[in-house]
Amino acid sequence: MSTTTTTDLRSRMPNPLPFVPEMAEVGAGLHNVLKNGAIPPTTISLLQLRAGQILGSTYFTIRETNNLRAIGESEERITALATWQDATYFTDAERIALELVEAVLTPNPSGERVPDELFAKASAHYDDKALWTLIMAIAHIGFFTPAALIAKPIPGMPPGQNYTG
Repeated sequence: MSTTTTTDLRSRMPNPLPFVPEMAEVGAGLHNVLKNGAIPPTTISLLQLRAGQILGSTYFTIRETNNLRAIGESEERITALATWQDATYFTDAERIALELVEAVLTPNPSGERVPDELFAKASAHYDDKALWTLIMAIAHIGFFTPAALIAKPIPGMPPGQNYTG
């Protein structure tokens, strides 16, 4: 079985910034919100890793797995994220964040994606600033999802070096 390394990978499209430089400002604003201190970086990365799993994005899953390892998260917590509902590794606040991202990203043909009950649970764990930060963490993934799925940046490569061509 052969393995492909990041040096063998190519993105589908070149770096977007020469074509749409405005994207950098929007992306930087979203990144800054995530660093406002209202939500622990671990929770943000867990939420975004789960989003990457749901979306089927190798780029997001590798990026957030690397981020979680860099901040000292255990392999058990990283691996158990795919089955977080049954895993004992997550706090109640983390579970609410994961439940929110799943609700937003998973179609619900029989009703609201984020029902009042889920919002009430989230409000019990997070104040307004933290809730808005969670919303922006999900929006951050939403903003970059088309690029991740269509342009296919190279997984594991840092921003600015994750596009070829």
